[in-house]
Amino acid sequence: MGSVPRTGITGAVLVLALLAGGCGTVPKEPAVALRVGYDTLDGTLQVWPSRGTLAGDPQATTAVAKAVDEWRSPVEDRVHLPSSGILWLGEVDGARLALVAADVPGESASWLLQLTSDGTDFRVDRAVEYTDPGYLVYSDVLPVQLPTGRRYLVSARVDRLLGPDRQTLAVTDGLTAPVAVPACAAATVTARLRPSESLPSGKSADRLVDLGTGTAGPRYPLVNDDTASAGAALRGLDTCRLGEKTGAFGSIAHRVHGRVHPGSVPASWPIDQVRTKTLGEVALDDSGRLSKLEQLRWRTDDGVMTAVMVRPADGPPVVSAADRSEPLQGYLLPLPSPVVVLVWEDSSESSLTLPPGTPRRIDRPGLVVLDKPTSRQTYSLTHSDETIQRSFGGN
Repeated sequence: MGSVPRTGITGAVLVLALLAGGCGTVPKEPAVALRVGYDTLDGTLQVWPSRGTLAGDPQATTAVAKAVDEWRSPVEDRVHLPSSGILWLGEVDGARLALVAADVPGESASWLLQLTSDGTDFRVDRAVEYTDPGYLVYSDVLPVQLPTGRRYLVSARVDRLLGPDRQTLAVTDGLTAPVAVPACAAATVTARLRPSESLPSGKSADRLVDLGTGTAGPRYPLVNDDTASAGAALRGLDTCRLGEKTGAFGSIAHRVHGRVHPGSVPASWPIDQVRTKTLGEVALDDSGRLSKLEQLRWRTDDGVMTAVMVRPADGPPVVSAADRSEPLQGYLLPLPSPVVVLVWEDSSESSLTLPPGTPRRIDRPGLVVLDKPTSRQTYSLTHSDETIQRSFGGN
C-alpha cells in the first residue's frame, strides 16, 4: 500500500479542525449573473447590443441581476437568468434606468422588466408580459413608461421611428425622447427597418398601435398593425375601459391549471389583426335615431376574439365584453337598456332557434338583436352537424 504524503494529511486535518471549531470559511455562492445585451443576430447584425451609459458598470449590472432574480411573475414564476438579458442600462431624467428582456419558462412567457434605482440597489417598477407567442427580443420597438411620458427602445434594425404625428422621433443610444401618447386612446407608431439578412429589402412601414400610457401592467401596450386596420377600428374608443374586466380586451381571464389568475394578462388581450366589420345601422333607443353597429375582431395568444360596439351619431361608442370566435357569437351590449346581440354566418346549413314569443328588435339573416331577458334564456344555432347554444338574462 502506498504512503500518503504528510502534507496532504496535515492539510486535511487542519481543514477539519477549523470547520469543527467554527472558524472555517464557507464558500460564498457565485454572484448572480445576467448578460448585458442579447445575443440575437440577424446575419451579422447584433439586434440588441448592450446600450446605455452604465452597461459596462459591473456594480450596476450586478445590482440589476439581483433585483431580477428576486422578482416573481403574477403566478410566482421566476426569471431564467441565462436566457435573459439587460437591453439598456443608463441614466434618464436624472435617474438610473434598466430595461431587461426576461425569460420566464413556467408559462413560456417573455417579459419586459423596467427597473429604477435611487441608490445602489435596483427595483422592478414595471413589468409587462409580451403577449405575442414569439420572444420579446424578436420585436424591434419596446415600450418604456417614465414619469416624463412614453419612450421607446428600438433595436439595431430600426432605421427610423415615426411618432403618432408622423414626425421622426429623436433616438439616442437606442432610446427615444418622450413621445406624446394619450393615456386612454390608441396611437400609431411606425418603424422603418433597414435591410438585413431576414429582410433583404428592409421594411418601409412596420406599424404598431400603442394602446395608451394608461394601460395597466402586466398588459403589453403595443399591438402589431401590419394591415393598418387597428387605428381606424379603435378610433374614438377608450382603451383604458377596453382593458378593464368588463371591457372587450380585459373580460376573459387568464387561467392556470383551471384557476383564474386576475393579476395575469387577460386571455382576451390583443396581439394583432384588430379590425371591424359593419353589421348595419340600427335604432337601439326610443329616439329612433340610427347608430352604426360593428363587430370588433382581434387575435390573441388564446385565439380569435370578437365583441360588438355601437357608434351613435352623437356620444361615445359602447362596446360589449369579448366572446371567443364560434359559429354563434353572443354579446350583451351595456346600453341604458341592455340588449343581446347574436351574430352568425348565415347559410342554408344554419338555423337559429329562440324561445317561443321572444320579441326581436332586429331580425336579419345572420343578425338578431333583442332586449336582455329578465330571466335566463338560451338561444341555439344548428350549424352543419352541431348545435351551439348561448344563454343570457337574469342577474
